[in-house]
Amino acid sequence: MIQVGQKCPDFELAALVGEDVNGKVSLSDYKGKWLFLYFYPLDFTFVCPTEIQAISNAVPDFEDRDCEVLGGSCDSAFSHLGWVQAKEELKGLKHPLFADYKKELSSALGVLDHEKGVSQRASFLIDPEGIVRFIYVTDLSVGRNPEEVIRVLDALQTDELCPCNWKKGEETIKV
Repeated sequence: MIQVGQKCPDFELAALVGEDVNGKVSLSDYKGKWLFLYFYPLDFTFVCPTEIQAISNAVPDFEDRDCEVLGGSCDSAFSHLGWVQAKEELKGLKHPLFADYKKELSSALGVLDHEKGVSQRASFLIDPEGIVRFIYVTDLSVGRNPEEVIRVLDALQTDELCPCNWKKGEETIKV
């Protein structure tokens, strides 16, 4: 698995952008901005839409922090479109869903579950220089909490020492 402090591997992937299956996304699209890159295991599942909806609802909070949001799985952009159209809670997503159909990005980041053939439920915060600053991976059965990702993003953006459970606006540690 890639480690915190390492450069995120470059990528260019097909993506569902709105309802356009011909979209493309690449790491270079996000140069100079923070990026919340997340993987979910599979379209047409049960936990995934709950967290994708929560992440989509939090997009304005990420944007307030100069952070773009990009999610996806090893499914195709066509599968993403079918799922988004079939699930009411996924309609109107506020961020693209990439299609790591060849499993190259999930492999490069070390989050491909080879046994199941899907990506792990993984989150990455990548800084404006393309350096991975945060990695969060949960069991396939447990959805992530976008508020925790935002809390960590806030802490990273202070460039200071932040204690346990620190929240934006609280004191940082002065050495």
